[in-house]
Amino acid sequence: MEEALHDVPLFREFAGLGGWGDRLPDESTILRFRHVLEKHKLADRILATVNLLLGAKGLMLRSGTVVDATLISAPNSTKNASGERDPQMHQSKKGQQWFFGMKAHIGVDADSGLVHTVRGTAGHVNDVVEANSLLHGQERGVFADAGYQGAHKRADAKEDVTWHVAMRPGLRKLLDKAEPMDALAEQVERIKASIRAKVEHPFRVIKRQFGHVKVRFRGLAKNTAQLHTLFALANLWMVRRRLSGNLA
Repeated sequence: MEEALHDVPLFREFAGLGGWGDRLPDESTILRFRHVLEKHKLADRILATVNLLLGAKGLMLRSGTVVDATLISAPNSTKNASGERDPQMHQSKKGQQWFFGMKAHIGVDADSGLVHTVRGTAGHVNDVVEANSLLHGQERGVFADAGYQGAHKRADAKEDVTWHVAMRPGLRKLLDKAEPMDALAEQVERIKASIRAKVEHPFRVIKRQFGHVKVRFRGLAKNTAQLHTLFALANLWMVRRRLSGNLA
């Protein structure tokens, strides 16, 4: 960040800093600022503030939520100062492949695809465990993939929320499209899938646009704080053209 502020005038302008002759924050200053955010748990406030502004512009309706999770890799090597892997990260299996790291669980607005809730856990935590913690409390319906089966039966489930969970792939393959009821069930699954697809957009933004495919720090707290700020920026990225239109 220090190098970027020195080299890119647009970054200095965005940060509200002066010209070449003014003193720019160095690496230590930026690091202390990050520690202040972590100490006072302000990263989630950044996401909340961004969402309040977007909601005021009518960009977040809050009538439905889509939930999902993605794996963020962590260094698997023990060639570091402590001689061990990060104890707060964990190994997990996706398909036939093993991963080591953490999970980013998010709840997004079913209409806009904007992220409203972020949770960070070790990689081995089952998606359904965090399912109900990803709701903001105002939605009437929740959409999720087949990994969230049984979310509505958990102890922390909310009574006034309807879960629209995808049919298990094995059962879906058995549907006979020639049968009217099976054909209708297949159509419902396609509709649910089209809504669930919106949760993939913020994941793509932080991984492709922002390059966040591996954790930057040790420990869940620091990395989860960074995820809050990344998804706040992802929300702004996804609606940047609509915001430009509102400003115009």
